[in-house]
Amino acid sequence: MTTPPPTPHTRQNEQLPAPDPRLFNADLAPARERTWGAYSIFALWMSDTHAISNYAFAASLFVLGLPAWEVFAALLVGISIVHWLMNRMGHAGHRTGVPYPVLARASWGVYGANIPALLRAVMAVAWYGIQTWLASTAVVLLTLQIAPGLAAYHHNAVLGLSTLGWIAFLVMWGLQALLLTRGMEFIRKVQDFATGPVVWLVLLALAVYLVVKADGDISLTRSLTGLSGASQLKESLIAVSLTVATFLTLVLNYADFARFTPDHRSYRRGNLMGLPVNFTAFAVVAVLVTAGTIAVFGEAVHDPVKVIQKIDNPVVTVIGAVSFIVATIGINVVANFVSPAYDFANLAPKYLDFRRGGMITAVLAVLVLPWKLYSSALVIQYFLGALGAFLGPLVAILLVDYYLIRRGRIDVDALFSADERGAYFYRRGYNPKAVIAFLPAAAVSASLALIPAFGALAPFSWIFGMGISGVLYAAVSRRGRVAAEAGPIPYGMIPSQVRAGAAEEPGRPGGSGAAVVPVPAKGS
Repeated sequence: MTTPPPTPHTRQNEQLPAPDPRLFNADLAPARERTWGAYSIFALWMSDTHAISNYAFAASLFVLGLPAWEVFAALLVGISIVHWLMNRMGHAGHRTGVPYPVLARASWGVYGANIPALLRAVMAVAWYGIQTWLASTAVVLLTLQIAPGLAAYHHNAVLGLSTLGWIAFLVMWGLQALLLTRGMEFIRKVQDFATGPVVWLVLLALAVYLVVKADGDISLTRSLTGLSGASQLKESLIAVSLTVATFLTLVLNYADFARFTPDHRSYRRGNLMGLPVNFTAFAVVAVLVTAGTIAVFGEAVHDPVKVIQKIDNPVVTVIGAVSFIVATIGINVVANFVSPAYDFANLAPKYLDFRRGGMITAVLAVLVLPWKLYSSALVIQYFLGALGAFLGPLVAILLVDYYLIRRGRIDVDALFSADERGAYFYRRGYNPKAVIAFLPAAAVSASLALIPAFGALAPFSWIFGMGISGVLYAAVSRRGRVAAEAGPIPYGMIPSQVRAGAAEEPGRPGGSGAAVVPVPAKGS
């Protein structure tokens, strides 16, 4: 075993050089202000889980034939696995105080980290555009409800969108850009009081309305299609796996949010309330509403927007449309904007900060013409599906490196150093061991996800990718493993002497702030 690189705890009295401008700016530096308490993390998960796609997923399991209680059980198991993974990644993000692309430098190298960062960014850009377009379709419906005379502008097509469609899309694009470029602290305040809670109010009202209209005649034990026990078990396992796969994007970049928590209790409690508790409760309401549509409308409707339309009340339609527009903005902020904003900033920190990285994300989201992406099942399957297959291997490499190889001993200052003798410079700034672990795992995972012959295994492809990359990375990195006598993984924030040569200006919104030596964190 080799001796691990010196940790910040052994170098506190050293005078370190300024961070390399090719690797540093104030937004990528360790977080200075840590204002994301347990409620903010809880609201973060409300914003993400209260998506129409998650609603439809839970409802579709019920429509497929799983009894309601089995839907709840499968989703609870899946989200509990997600909860465990989020706590593991949150530990690393909280202690280091750095965003995902900077944390990835420890395992991929100070320049190699751009590989996993860009893979995550490309996926986020595509989905950012798709979610913006989906929200704009609700704007079109809302506009036509209020002003039917504008329907004349909804029959032409320019690059696949009508004039009204383009106006709605650009309005949503502009509103999000205005919100997102205000920075992480502004995002926190908006999600705390708007994007998360508002959807709960609408869905609870829908559930109560339908249960009352159905005179309470809703069964939670009956299978709609009479699936056999073996088929129910198969579908339940698929539901568990797909639940985890859906959240792997946020597992990967959860450090982007956990870095702003003041102690371990904040992200742990927020994760508990927002994932197992809130997600399962959301699934319960989704299934209740879907079951209610069977009794009230005579058919299972698993799209909440269509449920609102069937009620056929203009006031309900307007309130529902506005609520789901807000919900879509919420998930776009959490899942598809913050990560690429940091990922693009990591490419050229001297020139790109969080704001500029965010604007690159927004502009690219228009250029990919997301409505064309979403309308092609082939593109969705092969482009986004292949990228999704890479997430498991990337998550495994980060977690194995932090927990098994380094035992939580990260030299935060070295993450910003391009010195060839630096702890994370490896070979020309790239760690070949991460590449060796990633490529075969990604190839297997993508093959299982995309080749029709492996269709039965496709929902579980991320498991194979994660397992292969984790084992390979642990094997090829064993010589660099921190000695066992290093003790348990520490909980305190890692002190950093990184000096902010380009410290953020007072009152500048959006940055995380220059690094300072933080106070020790409370244990969990």
